[in-house]
Amino acid sequence: MVTILEVVLIATLAGCATGVGALPVLITDRVSHRLYDGALGFAAGVMVGAAVFALVVPGLELGTPFEVVAGLVAGGAFLLITNAALPHLHLRFREHQRELEGTTLVEPGVDPEPQVARDADGVGDVDDAGGEEERDSDDLRRALLVGSTVTIHNVPEGLAVGIAFASGDAALGFAIATAIAIQNVPDGFAMAVPAARAGVSAPKTIFYTTLSGGVPEPIAAAVGFALVALVTGVFPVAAGFAAGAMIAVVFRELVPSSHGHGYADTATAAFLAGFAVMLVVDTVLAV
Repeated sequence: MVTILEVVLIATLAGCATGVGALPVLITDRVSHRLYDGALGFAAGVMVGAAVFALVVPGLELGTPFEVVAGLVAGGAFLLITNAALPHLHLRFREHQRELEGTTLVEPGVDPEPQVARDADGVGDVDDAGGEEERDSDDLRRALLVGSTVTIHNVPEGLAVGIAFASGDAALGFAIATAIAIQNVPDGFAMAVPAARAGVSAPKTIFYTTLSGGVPEPIAAAVGFALVALVTGVFPVAAGFAAGAMIAVVFRELVPSSHGHGYADTATAAFLAGFAVMLVVDTVLAV
């Protein structure tokens, strides 16, 4: 059986995968809605697959349906309460067709950006000197809020890794850690793009994005591992809890965020691809 230090190391590597998602900012801070929505859809598919194959199914094998359902409900409630209690931003790419139309959608309660006047050649110019600074401020605010969301969501993911390893099945732990690492890449992408647009340097953007997963995930993994290791028979409830929180993330954040820009089909196809990837990962690793 793996030790808690090994679990922390594995969870740290999986959490730091958010930094991989930030690497594109080394090249550009402009991405299409299709790519962004597809990335979120893929992440959603991986998370649902991980919740089902690596948590719910093993939980049912080692416990009763009542225990797993109780954990699912508790995990979903935890995520929703945390979302309501802490300031965050739903993972939405709100600047709809900004590059094409020169307009920006604004969040409720956020002052709109300065109007953009269009020249005869169709190029937009900000109509006051402070416009660029205001846009940078909005992008930075968006990056911080998305970062807090990513950090919050890494808690149940870390719990899932720790709980899986504590079950005594190392292959199951590696399967879910791999799934979480795959899912963390689009999370990092979602945080890095607005940070880069706000003028944060690429090295700092990658560093902070890496920390958003590399810090909370191993801490949560250690807690989950210790809980299951110390309390006999708690695995089915704990697995249900982690699965419920992850599924709540998908339906509260990722799915709505990937279906608002006209690329719902792309997001749906990416979701199925992510789910299929997790099925293969679980089959290959959790043998």
